Amino acid sequence: MAVVGVFDSGSGGLSVLREIRKTLPDERYIYFADNAFCPYGEKAPSFIVERGKAITDLLLSKGAQAIVVACNTATAAAIAELRASYSIPFVGMEPAVKPAALGTRSGVVGVLATAGTLKGSKYLKTRGLYEDEVRIAERVGKGFVELVESLDLDSPHAREVVSASLQPLLDEGADTIVLGCTHYPFLLPLMKRIAPEGIRFIDPAPAVARRLADVLRMEGVPTGEFPGGSVELLSSGSFEVLNKLYLSI
Repeated sequence: MAVVGVFDSGSGGLSVLREIRKTLPDERYIYFADNAFCPYGEKAPSFIVERGKAITDLLLSKGAQAIVVACNTATAAAIAELRASYSIPFVGMEPAVKPAALGTRSGVVGVLATAGTLKGSKYLKTRGLYEDEVRIAERVGKGFVELVESLDLDSPHAREVVSASLQPLLDEGADTIVLGCTHYPFLLPLMKRIAPEGIRFIDPAPAVARRLADVLRMEGVPTGEFPGGSVELLSSGSFEVLNKLYLSI
């Protein structure tokens, strides 16, 4: 049985845990929501590194054999430092620009992400590989994280907030939208109602789940020995929202 730590600035990484458990259902998972400091989007990289190390220490104390940084902003700011500081494997969020660029019909790809992700070197490097082939339009999902953390996923207010960031990408001709924050998939049903038919949304979580399975295999970590698996939820702030969102996945 593998013991896998998963962390995010808040509850959004549960969208990644959901996909991981589809791929690896029979493991033990420890999920940490750092919602006392959520959102990470505009916080200093040094602060995110500090939080990442503190959370990693906690997850290691609970037996984690691998850690998934289920947060695009934390991946951009901290995963290189975490990998340099600890001997266990870390799996982060990869910007899903490649499948979007290969799949667009209009030649315009939209990216919804946090400010921290859009400024991160990993995203900028990936964007640079494809921006000569397609046009990449970017928007910060302003207020999206706060909607998810308050469980406001389908109200008139939520629709107004989501439309304010999504509609400009649609107006620019994007037919493929990359979700660059793990909170955003919880707003996907609302996004699909706002967008016209035929718009494709890309959630990188399934690819992260496959990558974790590969990493555990390469590391020789036994998997599949705990039928049904288990999930332990931890939080630096309010546990109520985390638990309610977990029960919904």
